[in-house]
Amino acid sequence: MGVVAWLKSLFVLQLLIGFVFVVSGLIINFTQLCTCVLWPFNKQLYRKINTRLSYSLWSQLVMLLEWWSGTDCTLYTDQATVDKFGKEHVIIILNHNYEIDFLCGWTICERYGVLGSSKVLAKHELLKVPLVGWTWYFLEIVFCKRKWEEDRDTVFSGLNRLRDYPEYMWFLLYCEGTRFTEKKHQISMQVAESKGLPKLKYHLLPRTKGFTTTLQCLKGTVKAVYDVTLNFKDKQNPTLLGIVSGKKYKADLSVRRFPVEEIPDDEKECANWLHKLYQEKDALQEHYEKEGSYPGPTIIPKRRIWTLLNFLFWATLLLSPLINFAWDVFVSGSPLLIIGFMIFLIVASVAVRRLIGVTEVNKTGSSYGNIEAKKEN
Repeated sequence: MGVVAWLKSLFVLQLLIGFVFVVSGLIINFTQLCTCVLWPFNKQLYRKINTRLSYSLWSQLVMLLEWWSGTDCTLYTDQATVDKFGKEHVIIILNHNYEIDFLCGWTICERYGVLGSSKVLAKHELLKVPLVGWTWYFLEIVFCKRKWEEDRDTVFSGLNRLRDYPEYMWFLLYCEGTRFTEKKHQISMQVAESKGLPKLKYHLLPRTKGFTTTLQCLKGTVKAVYDVTLNFKDKQNPTLLGIVSGKKYKADLSVRRFPVEEIPDDEKECANWLHKLYQEKDALQEHYEKEGSYPGPTIIPKRRIWTLLNFLFWATLLLSPLINFAWDVFVSGSPLLIIGFMIFLIVASVAVRRLIGVTEVNKTGSSYGNIEAKKEN
């Protein structure tokens, strides 16, 4: 292990990074709360400010992927598609297999200038998660409970409100509804068989309602649908904890662009289009399993320095007083102050670890297709 790799593995440095993210996030959330007074008078100004505030928080996570772990992201697509990145409103369909798939998506968003305005159809439980859910609330993210009868009005009103969004947005959809696991896959394929749908080998059966509703509400605003299939070299299974520890991964993303005009307006036909798309995604995944790459040309977008500069700004602002305070505590020799500070460090480490735990595959559950779970509910 080299010196740099050893330093990245040190818990104290990881804790300091977590401290910067958490405290800066709370400051950003408070600032976002203050901007709410703008909404009745100038909604678009409120949105532009919150887009940049959100960027200041999310880009710290992107910095971890790009600059701390040095993870590479390679796009398999054509130049004509890349030329449209960041210049139109789009819906992104991404497979949901990895703990850091969202972070790879955010990295591409950042490199093409749409990180702060990126959107997602998120589960309602995330609204209660500090920093993540709170920031999304001010960004007008659409939260749903995965029960269409309860979600219908909320989803329609939330999506329709985004039709006049002033910044180019990438609206991310995980159409599978939950992260891929073997157990979920077995249940999902039982559902596919009962509905007479083709079985998938590498994906769960897509939930069509979220996609058809999003496309219906944003039609006229959204210009295209980007199908993105993510994989990692050498069958790596990356985690956010691995990223925080400085572990490097190699991500490959296949990107295909579909103009909205090519997608059927009829809800049933649109759902069939999505099922066909997932069959194609399955074929792409099969190709990757055999060849270790996707077909087509490759493009490696350049990293931008803004994520690093943003983190250094917050680190300079927040770590200097923390280090000075810690020094004063230990120099004082007061057992009470020292014990209090140690308790603070323990609480901070637990808080950071719980935030990381939100991304872990084995903690993201879904009762999709699970008859027994439905009975219990």
